[in-house]
Amino acid sequence: MFENIPKTIKIVEVGPRDGLQNEKITISTEDKFTYIKKLIDAGLRSIEITSFVNPKAIPQMSDSVDLFKKVKDLGLDLEFPCLVPNMKGFENALKLGATEIALFTATSSDFTMKNINATVDESFDRMEEITQAAKSEKIKVRGYISTAFGCPYRGHMSSEDLVEVVERFSRFDLYELSIGDTIGVATPGQVDEYIKALIKVYDKDKLAMHFHDTRGMALANVLVSLQHGISIYDSSSGGLGGCPYAKGATGNVATEDLVYLFNSLGLDHGVGMDKLAEASKFILGLVKKETPSKYLTAYLKSKQ
Repeated sequence: MFENIPKTIKIVEVGPRDGLQNEKITISTEDKFTYIKKLIDAGLRSIEITSFVNPKAIPQMSDSVDLFKKVKDLGLDLEFPCLVPNMKGFENALKLGATEIALFTATSSDFTMKNINATVDESFDRMEEITQAAKSEKIKVRGYISTAFGCPYRGHMSSEDLVEVVERFSRFDLYELSIGDTIGVATPGQVDEYIKALIKVYDKDKLAMHFHDTRGMALANVLVSLQHGISIYDSSSGGLGGCPYAKGATGNVATEDLVYLFNSLGLDHGVGMDKLAEASKFILGLVKKETPSKYLTAYLKSKQ
């Protein structure tokens, strides 16, 4: 059953950006910085720290410049991708000395219009300009596809819808392409079907899976993805997160739940549970939320 599972896993921690972008409580730059340092101390080596977006659209990311400077001053040779929605965001990242950025689109124009005020076609026009500029500056690019399995406005999205967008991304020189279950509707059978279609048109080793646990299917979907040899997974410590443009899309899969699953399979990921839980406990206390992670809940209770 587990013969195709990769032995080494990369976890991309999205808590500081995707986890916090929809929170009503404003987190100070210093507290975000402390949170990121705790995640680094836990062994995470790829952390999405912020996004260079219009602060009026997403106020929680209004300190992106100051936060990025603090993290950059640590002088660590780690991956710190930052989301950029347009050329202005890219120019801000470039001025700060960013070495990698993340771009995003979706399978649904209904979603991208709400999110970035552009159709999918228009988003690719923007991204092409940014990727060309990034290449000339030797900046690495990561891609995101939202609504890969379902859209809050259009409903079910087919594997053909997803493959079409993935093929359009193939002309960009990405180091990773993240497939996002934005509203947490994916099921194991659907994930199996879609990954089979994806690996026919895109390098499996560059694909990342980004599941939300809105309906409790995230770990089952990760297990299916593992069986197809996918080795890169986005997650948020403590299970924080959601999308401000997708009603009810709460809950990235918790990094703790992923680590527990990977540990049970003997996979190498480099993350220490004790320090990871400490980072999650810290940020959950600041946003005044209980974790949706079943593992973290049990873990924290065992330490009382």
